[in-house]
Amino acid sequence: METLFTKIINREIPANIIYEDDQVLAFHDIAPQAPVHFLVIPKKPIRTLNDLAEEDKALAGHLLLTAQRLAKELGCEEGFRVVMNCNELGGQTVYHIHMHVLGQRQMHWPPG
Repeated sequence: METLFTKIINREIPANIIYEDDQVLAFHDIAPQAPVHFLVIPKKPIRTLNDLAEEDKALAGHLLLTAQRLAKELGCEEGFRVVMNCNELGGQTVYHIHMHVLGQRQMHWPPG
């Protein structure tokens, strides 16, 4: 499954990468919705949150801990939001799971 994110992982298209290790990649969103807005994606291609398997438990935890650490490093100590969209009704547009991390502004509820 080749997606926009696969192409970013493979360096076929540019991205403003802020973190990478053997399991995940994080980069700034191209259309930020907050002063801080970045994505954290697994390098393993997983289509939707519904496709996450028991064997991905450690990877899912690593995604969350990476989001937490980067949010703090980017000045979001006072709070931030982590969003994962799933399928069309959930607002997913790229079918490779990813976390949006948004911070440095007041978030509202419901998100819309």
